[in-house]
Amino acid sequence: MTTRAVLLILATSLATSMMQAQSIPPSPRRPVTETLHGVSFTDPYRWLEDQSSAETRAWVDAQIKYTRSQLDPIAGRDALRKRLTELMRADKLTAPRVHGGRLFYMKRSSAATRWSICYRESAGAPEQVLVDPAVVTKDEMSSVSIEAVSPDGKLLAYGVRAGGADERTIRFMNMDTRQDLAVELPASRYTSMRIAASREVVYFSDLPNTGPRVFRRSLKDAQAQPEQLFGQEFGDKYSAEIDLTADGRYLVVNVSEGWTRAWVHLLDLTRGEWAVLGRDLDAVTEAKAGDGELFLKTSWNAPKGRIFRVDCTKLQRHFWKLVVPESRDALEGYALAGGRLVLAYIRDAWSVLRTVDRDGANVTEVGLKPYGSAGLGGSDWGEKDLYVSFVSFTTPSEFQRLDPKTGKLTGWAKETVPFDGSGVEVKQVWYRSKDGTKVPMFVMSKKGLALDGRTPALVYGYGGFSVSIQPSFSATWATWIENGGVLAVTNLRGGAEFGEAWHKAGMLENKQNVFNDFIAAAEWLIANKYTSADRLAIQGGSNGGLLVGAAMTQRPELYRAVLCSVPLLDMLRYHKFLLGPLWTPEYGSAADAAQFEYIRKYSPYQNFKAGVKYPAVMFKTGDADTRVAPLHARKMAALMQATATAERPVLLHYDISVGHSSGLPVTKEIDDGVDVMSFLMSQTGLAPTGR
Repeated sequence: MTTRAVLLILATSLATSMMQAQSIPPSPRRPVTETLHGVSFTDPYRWLEDQSSAETRAWVDAQIKYTRSQLDPIAGRDALRKRLTELMRADKLTAPRVHGGRLFYMKRSSAATRWSICYRESAGAPEQVLVDPAVVTKDEMSSVSIEAVSPDGKLLAYGVRAGGADERTIRFMNMDTRQDLAVELPASRYTSMRIAASREVVYFSDLPNTGPRVFRRSLKDAQAQPEQLFGQEFGDKYSAEIDLTADGRYLVVNVSEGWTRAWVHLLDLTRGEWAVLGRDLDAVTEAKAGDGELFLKTSWNAPKGRIFRVDCTKLQRHFWKLVVPESRDALEGYALAGGRLVLAYIRDAWSVLRTVDRDGANVTEVGLKPYGSAGLGGSDWGEKDLYVSFVSFTTPSEFQRLDPKTGKLTGWAKETVPFDGSGVEVKQVWYRSKDGTKVPMFVMSKKGLALDGRTPALVYGYGGFSVSIQPSFSATWATWIENGGVLAVTNLRGGAEFGEAWHKAGMLENKQNVFNDFIAAAEWLIANKYTSADRLAIQGGSNGGLLVGAAMTQRPELYRAVLCSVPLLDMLRYHKFLLGPLWTPEYGSAADAAQFEYIRKYSPYQNFKAGVKYPAVMFKTGDADTRVAPLHARKMAALMQATATAERPVLLHYDISVGHSSGLPVTKEIDDGVDVMSFLMSQTGLAPTGR
C-alpha cells in the first residue's frame, strides 16, 4: 500500500472518530402543516425562522459549540493555517478609479487585517491612506468602501459597514482638508451614488425591502433631508442604479425587474422632466452617461449584447445610433474613458477586451492572456486612463493602466501572493448535460496527475442571475490543489457566459437545467477517472448554495461532502424574507400556482428524505446576513441532523457577526478557510501537509 493511500485512510478514519466526540444538539420538531395550491406540506422547524427568540439563540449557541467540537480536532489544521496565512497575508488591492486624474482604490497590505481606502495624486505618486477602518471604528468586524468620487477628485463618499451586512453608513471626505463633512447618510442598502460636479449635491439610489428609491441630497446643509426623486411606483421586485452625465444635466436611472428585463428613466435636471427609454423592449437595457449622451447596452434583438449611442435631446428610438453590434462573444460590461468605450467580452468563459470610439469606429484589441478574467476600474468620460485588473486560476491579480485610444497596457501593480502556478495544469473541457447541451468546465490539478479515480476533487458552481463565473484566484482553492486535489469550476446555464439565452435557459421553469448541468459535471469527472463519488466534494454560496443543496438532495450518492454557504433552501418560503421578493423574477414564487409546481420539485428543504444516505454537509451562514435569511441554513441543518451519522456529519458553521457581504478582516478569512478546507479535506481523504 502506498504512503498516499495510508494517509487517505488515516485522514478519513480520524474524521469519523472525531465526529463522535460530542452529540448533536437537540432540535425539537414542532410541525406546521399548510396547503398550497391543493398540496399539503409539513414544516417541522418553522420555529427556527425567528432569529431573535430565546430558544433560537440557545439553539444557535449549541450548534456553534458542536461545530467547533467537530472541526477543531481535525488533523492538519496547523499546516492549513500556516499556508493560508502565507497566501492571504499578502498585499492585495483593487483596480483604481480615476477622477480628476487622481487614483482611488482599496488596499489591504500584508501587515493589515482589513482593507483601507487609498489614494494617489497620479499613477506614479506616493500612496496615501485616506480611510483606515481601524481609525474609523473600534468594531474589528467593520469595513469601509469607496461609494463615489466627485468628477474633479476632490470629494470622496465612503461607506462604513458593520460585519457582513449589506447596509452601510455614508460619510463624505473633503480631499483638500482630509476632513469629513458634517453630512452623513444613515445605514441603508445603497446601490449607487454620484456626486455633482459642484460638490454641493449627491444623488443616490437605495434598496429598502419595499423597493428602489432615488434621492437628491444637499451637501451644504448638515440638517437637510433627502428629496425623493424616483421609485414610489416600484415595489419590491425592482431595483435601480443611477448615473450622471458629464455635463451634470441628466440623471440616469437604470431600473431592473429581475435579471431579464431592464430599462432607463432619464431626468432632465434643468427642466424637471422625465423620459423613458426601452421600457417596451422586454430586454435588459441599461445606460452609462457620457457628455450629454447615453450609451445603451441592450439584449434587444441581440442576446449577446450590443450598444447604441443616444443623444439626450433626441431620445426617440429612430435616432439611436448602433455603435457596437452584437458579436460572437458575449458583451459582459463596458466602461467610458478617454472619450472611448472599453468593452469587456466573455469568450468561452474567459475575458476579451476591445476599445472603440463613440461612433463605434477604430476598434482596438487589447492583448490579454487566455483563461483569465479582466476587471474594469472606474473612470469618467473625460479621463485619459482606465485601470484594468487581470487574474487567473494560477496568477493573483495584476493591475495595468490602459490607454483607451491605443489599447496599450502598462504595468502598474500586482498582488504579492507567494504562489507558483507553473506546476498547475489548467484545462477547459466540455461535457454534455442531461439534455445534450454542451457545458464548459475548467479543471485544475498538479501536472502529471494520474487518472486513477482516487484523487479527491472539489467542484464549484453558481448558475443564476446572469452572473458569469470566470477564472479567479482563491487561496483556499490553491491549498486544495497544492495538497494534491483536483479543482473543477463549472459554467452552468443561468449565468451570462454565452449571453442572455444562456441565462434564460437556467431560470424560472428552466432552473432544473442548472442542477442537471452541475450533476453532469460530477458524473464527467467520475467517468473520466479524475475522482470517485467517495472522494468528491461540491461547493456553492448564495444562489450557489441552492445549487449544491438541490444537487445533494437529487443525487446524494454522487458526493462525499458538501459546503453550502449563505444558501436559499426553503424555496416555498424564500420570497417572504428580506430581499426574497426581488428574486421572484429569477426563481418564481410559490404563491403562483404554475411556478409552485416546478419550485416544489427541486426545493431542497421539501425534498430531503429520511433514510437516504446523504453526503457530509457544512452549512455556513451568520446573523448579519441581511440579504439571504440565515433561517434557510438553520432549518436545513436541523432537518438533516435528525438522521446524520458520525461518518456523514451535518454541521452548521454559524457566526453571529458575519453576513453575506465581503470586507471581513483577514484573520476571520483565515479562520474560515481553515474550517472549510479541513472539513472538505478530512471528508474526501485529502491530507493537508502544506506546500
